[in-house]
Amino acid sequence: MPSLGKVAIFLSVLLVVAGIFTIIFQNSNLGRLPGDMLVTKNNFKFYFPFTTSLVLSGSVSALAALLVILF
Repeated sequence: MPSLGKVAIFLSVLLVVAGIFTIIFQNSNLGRLPGDMLVTKNNFKFYFPFTTSLVLSGSVSALAALLVILF
């Protein structure tokens, strides 16, 4: 079982990488793809990024599979 310190360092590095990707892809159309649902009524707005979720899920799955193959 990995020590708690190693897990904390890994999660910290993961958060930093996620923050860097957020800054880099801030102006991309990732959250506004065709298939993302937006419902606007009087005082109500519902947004569900369906297509964006599929793209991100596929990307993360492919990256995880690649990491498993390499390591």
